[in-house]
Amino acid sequence: MAELTQVESHFRFGQNWAALAREIDQSRIGQALNDLARLLGRDRLDGLRFLDIGSGSGIHSLAALRMGAHVTATDIDADSVATTHSLLSRFAPGARWTAELRSIFDLTPQNIGRFDIVYSWGVLHHTGAMLDAIRSATALVDGDGCFCVALYGRTSLCGFWRWEKRFYSRAPERVQRALQGIYVAAYWAVQSARATLRSRRFSLREHADRYLQNRGMDFYTDVHDWLGGYPYESVTPDQVRSYMHELGFAEQRSFVQPGRRHGLLGWGCDEYVFMRTGSSAQFAAKAK
Repeated sequence: MAELTQVESHFRFGQNWAALAREIDQSRIGQALNDLARLLGRDRLDGLRFLDIGSGSGIHSLAALRMGAHVTATDIDADSVATTHSLLSRFAPGARWTAELRSIFDLTPQNIGRFDIVYSWGVLHHTGAMLDAIRSATALVDGDGCFCVALYGRTSLCGFWRWEKRFYSRAPERVQRALQGIYVAAYWAVQSARATLRSRRFSLREHADRYLQNRGMDFYTDVHDWLGGYPYESVTPDQVRSYMHELGFAEQRSFVQPGRRHGLLGWGCDEYVFMRTGSSAQFAAKAK
């Protein structure tokens, strides 16, 4: 397992983020602002210290800056750090931020400090040691701060997807493109069948447009990320809550996907906000 925590074994998300970042505009930034405000349950973060673990394109670091936070962005992928740096320089000149090439396993309160908000969306399940990564991240939460995390939900087909991602991440580009085509065709077939049962029509182009509008992300970029995202782990909501309880954190809110978790086309992230037990009142009073 130890070798999976090394960057050489990881899918190169940063190359994908670099391409996507060129398309980021005010509309996508607005969606990121809405997403972050929904998760945190507040619109302003004035003066709060915000740590973004696995910053990717940097768009959520940018959203935190727009909400008034002081941001430290970290990522294990040099391309992601460069993209984050470029995005924040472009859209947040003069704001207080840093972007650093750092693994979560190298971060400690002694070398980076503690933060009011430790945020990691869709990242820790790709570290190769998810529970260790969660423990490391929570150690960086200030006494009355919060931990915001999004993790892949467990499905009955996670074993298959783990194998697929390992194969895809090591395959040549022509094989990856072929697998993307197969996945998109399967996605269209399943969604079309579901739409037909509801006497509707499914359009992949319209779906991609709505996907961009609702998530601020490109559908086809996400297909590549999903197919290649190795290392890969997943977890049930009950397992997340139990582990966080062991670490001394209480759940404040969550957005857990409903329905049967078959995972035929994959599965998205469940989102959680945790605070140290007994600290919610103090955090709520901050930045008011």
